[in-house]
Amino acid sequence: MEAAVSVSVGSVGAVLEKLNYLTTVCSSIIGVRKQVVFLHSELSAMHAQLLKVAAMEEEGPVDVQVKAWARDVRETSYDVEDCVDALTLGLRLAGAGGGGQGRGGGIVMDFFRKCAEFLKMLRVCHQFSGKINDLKARVVEVGERRERYKLDDLARCDSGDLAVDPRLPALFAEEDHLVGMHGPIDELVRWLLEVEGRLRVLAIVGFGGLGKTTLATQVSGKIKGGFLCKAFVSVSQRPNLKKVMRDCMKQLLQGCEFEDDVETWDLTRIIAETREYLRHRRYLIVIDDIWSIYAWETVKCAFPENTCGSKIIITTRITDVAGSCVSCLDGRIYRIEALNSHHSKQLFLRRCQDPFPDVSDKILEKCGGLPLAIISISGLLANKAAAKEEWVKVRNSIGSDLEKDKNLNAILNLSYSDLPHHLKTCLLYLTVFPEDYLIKRDRLVKRWIAEGFVSPKRGRSLQDVAESYFYELINRSMVRPENVGYDGKARACTIHDIILELIISKATEENFITIVGSQASVVYPQCNIRRLSIQQADQEDSSGLGEKDVSHARSLTAFGVVKHVPRLVLFEALRVLDFERCMDLEEYDLNSIEKLAQLRFLSLRDSFISQVPPGIAKLFDLETLDLRGTEVVELPAGIVHLTRLKHLLTGDHARGKTKLPDRVGNMASLQVLVGFDVILSSAAAVEELSKLTSLKELCIQLNAEGSGRNKRHEEVLLSSLCTLGSCRLHSLWICSSNSTPMEFLDSWSPLPLSLQRFRVSSNFFYLKIPTWISPALANLAYLNINLVEVTEEDLGMLGELQALIHLELWFKADPKERIVVRRGGFRYLKEFSYIRCPITCWGEGYLVFENEALPKVEKLNLPFSVSVAKCYEFQLGIEHLPCLKSAQVILGKDGATPDESNAAAAAVRNEANAHPNHPKVTIVGEE
Repeated sequence: MEAAVSVSVGSVGAVLEKLNYLTTVCSSIIGVRKQVVFLHSELSAMHAQLLKVAAMEEEGPVDVQVKAWARDVRETSYDVEDCVDALTLGLRLAGAGGGGQGRGGGIVMDFFRKCAEFLKMLRVCHQFSGKINDLKARVVEVGERRERYKLDDLARCDSGDLAVDPRLPALFAEEDHLVGMHGPIDELVRWLLEVEGRLRVLAIVGFGGLGKTTLATQVSGKIKGGFLCKAFVSVSQRPNLKKVMRDCMKQLLQGCEFEDDVETWDLTRIIAETREYLRHRRYLIVIDDIWSIYAWETVKCAFPENTCGSKIIITTRITDVAGSCVSCLDGRIYRIEALNSHHSKQLFLRRCQDPFPDVSDKILEKCGGLPLAIISISGLLANKAAAKEEWVKVRNSIGSDLEKDKNLNAILNLSYSDLPHHLKTCLLYLTVFPEDYLIKRDRLVKRWIAEGFVSPKRGRSLQDVAESYFYELINRSMVRPENVGYDGKARACTIHDIILELIISKATEENFITIVGSQASVVYPQCNIRRLSIQQADQEDSSGLGEKDVSHARSLTAFGVVKHVPRLVLFEALRVLDFERCMDLEEYDLNSIEKLAQLRFLSLRDSFISQVPPGIAKLFDLETLDLRGTEVVELPAGIVHLTRLKHLLTGDHARGKTKLPDRVGNMASLQVLVGFDVILSSAAAVEELSKLTSLKELCIQLNAEGSGRNKRHEEVLLSSLCTLGSCRLHSLWICSSNSTPMEFLDSWSPLPLSLQRFRVSSNFFYLKIPTWISPALANLAYLNINLVEVTEEDLGMLGELQALIHLELWFKADPKERIVVRRGGFRYLKEFSYIRCPITCWGEGYLVFENEALPKVEKLNLPFSVSVAKCYEFQLGIEHLPCLKSAQVILGKDGATPDESNAAAAAVRNEANAHPNHPKVTIVGEE
């Protein structure tokens, strides 16, 4: 597994940024500044060399000595980064970086304060001088070793084998040998041929090894008889587009003679000649394995959009590329899926017998429906003795066994090698999580930031940049999107078991992570442990952990239990501490947490702890504190001194009882504040919310005793919200377990123009839509609100919210008449729920949709009162919703006979069946 150099590039790049910052901080301390500048200069030279070697690594194996040197550079850069972070923190606490300005006391006092702070800085620098000198010596030695052994000349090694295109077998697959593809082949053939006279483009997208090339070859083979001009070309990651288009032209223009040698033509002429030849001809082109939008934009120039019924089929691993291919043409994206369990077993049995189904089922689970992996492992088992213990060995070592398959590894490594260095690092970080684990986006990107993987970009927050990394991994089919929200964005991801095996191999080889407790035996690194993931470890798994030096570990993650985790005081360099859902956390000593001075991410979510150690107030670098789902009611008073904290999450949506800390306004960096109960908190603390002008997301509990009110808290909360709404507030979620009145929000002014999401989870119902929810809220995309009664007038007003994508209306008045959703509004609404409360009356209510009423809606959830609908022949208007994909219709059968209920259900299904999209309809209450 080749990963050494690319991982090293990422680690050195992160250190260089920090050294730059430290140079400015130490500008007044000449001796230290010279040493920092020296380290920066030496590491910059190594970084440049690593970039060159990393480019070679993508094209073939790298010499073993070069890999060893790269590992030394990486380990040295890690140690430099640890020293830089510790020194930076020490200088900041001593008053560097402007911390001592503007604190009053006059000019003289200010002068003496600055002098005192400068002396403290000198003392801190003196404490680190020995470490810096040691690091300088190491950096010089590593640099000299490159020169001494002439590693630049050894960078590329000869593997001895000629490269063979790993896609070759897919081009010649026999139809009789295919498994699970006949349905997709027939579907895509029908789609390509159903429209005559128009150019159609089919983009097949999916991860490597799923069979994209095989599918494209089979589909083109089915229809090629109707085309005189045919071509199949493979583009690849770093294509020679001139050669690609010359090969394409030769296939299309067979038999044509030209005045001069085609080999001498430039790309422009090749495209022009091809385009002219195809202008009035029917052609079929297959463009396999295209990796960039630029490559597509270039090659498509050769293919005219004629009226001869031409077809283009492309395959790609990248969703954005597929989208570009079909954006301006009559096109379709087909996302190829993994084989289901039935087809996986069928493919498995083509290669070997199955004497041990219980073992083979586990093996196939690991293969995850990836045809190449199934073919590889079944071929291996076919050559094994028919002994169960041999099959069990294969099951337990499936990752290392698949590594030996050159064809499979070549295909999987193509996607990995195409990633930029920062995304390779972020992908390797997923090895922290166990297999089949649902990795939540927010948790992951905050950890990336805490680890220093995310580089700032002008005009964008680190959170936004990190989220773009997450979505790019999805776009490149490296991870699978999960929990896709109203805005089409995934809130979580999972990773295919085979991909996980691939990156675990790379990560452990390069000491990126140490995993304890997975099915494989623990392999402790010879050098320092950098990241530690304890995955349901037992006593045997963790027996050697207590003897290891964990002082250089940057992240510590435990899943399930923490009883085998070494004492916290040993983790001196920790940036990330994640004990989410560790059920025995109360038995673990967290009191030494104050020693983790560099900690930036701390999650104790969904554990049974009821108190937070007071020492948490000394974690001055902390950026994320997640206490959701715990029993914590009150935070230490000193937490307000954590002025770098950006995300403070506590309580939960059912029973938030946590009080806002007094002087919460000191925490000026807060961007997300979740779970605090406003009524339980002091009015002064609620008033301090107005000082959190960086706040983007606020989720609060509002639980008054019984149905009582607290005027003072309402006044200060409204005042704070009015201030926040004029700043950066994007999301407001108000939760209540009772009917606490919320009419006071009607007076919200000025309007919260930046608000994107507003949600009320409560038993309180507004008599009418609050006046501040108006068309002026040009960014409001998500609205969940309770109304006593919903009228056509209300829907008309809400329809004027131009950015609205998700609308959830809860109502409780018994509707006696139908409500018509008129055309002209809800231009961008994608999800619409109209729900009767309480739950026993869900089905009461009746909406009808006019033509063009909801032009973009994809998902519906609404009641269908049979007794009211029968007066209108059970009309619903699904046929008027051109983008509908799914609908849940809840039958309200009060006052209706069984025959009427059956007729209502049949009418809804008939409308859905007549819809060109054939939306999936679920009818609740159908007999």
